[in-house]
Amino acid sequence: MPLTLPGLEDPSLGVLALVSGIIALAAFIHGLFGLGFGLIATPLLALLMDVPSAIYITLVPTVALNLVSIVQGGGWRETVLRYWRLSLWVLLGVFIGSRLLLAVDPAPFLLLLAMVILLYLNLDRVRRFDLGWIRRSPNLSFALFGTAGGFTGGTVNAMVPPLIILCLELGMAPVTMVQVFNFNFLIGKLVQLGVFAEAGIVTVAGLMGSASLTIAALATLFAGMAIRARFDEARYRGVLKGVLWAMAALLLVRFVWDVA
Repeated sequence: MPLTLPGLEDPSLGVLALVSGIIALAAFIHGLFGLGFGLIATPLLALLMDVPSAIYITLVPTVALNLVSIVQGGGWRETVLRYWRLSLWVLLGVFIGSRLLLAVDPAPFLLLLAMVILLYLNLDRVRRFDLGWIRRSPNLSFALFGTAGGFTGGTVNAMVPPLIILCLELGMAPVTMVQVFNFNFLIGKLVQLGVFAEAGIVTVAGLMGSASLTIAALATLFAGMAIRARFDEARYRGVLKGVLWAMAALLLVRFVWDVA
């Protein structure tokens, strides 16, 4: 039985190798930083297929990577219990964003997300925004950043930037950040899978094609994790901001590509 990949009809061996390579690269980066799989894989895969298919093809590898990343470091149950309110807002945002993804062009959301990231990274230069309210009003912070993260995750498969901003401002430890990121990625993907299934997009063959990419993803995930174990907390936070710069650039490139 030939392998079926969402968005690709009868793919050649070269295309299959390219898709596997994209998945492996994105998983390595995810292992290195504890985040970034969807944000790296989606725009690259979208060069070969439409955005909904690019998100669909990453569903099963994303779930597998998230499960591994959640239990990494221990104490994940305490993290989930402490930040469950954030996850409720993420669920809402993913549901709205996923429904919108199937109805409108997601390109404008790429630009919006890039602008938000760049604004955050330049707060020290702007010096007009006080983010102290994030710690003072955690419930409001969870509602705003959780819904925003879920929405961008549902529309452009890029949940992490709003969550990075929230977690950095709350002063979370790196292990806690990774668990928060990945738990919300996981439940977001499950909600998105439900939305796609309701729309008639999900098929058994498509899920099997997505699942076939999981082995490559897990192999490079563990390689990235081994390197991340050497990061200290200060270095990790600095790297996260570097990742945000890279994400903003990637989103802008993808936006220009879509509108060109």
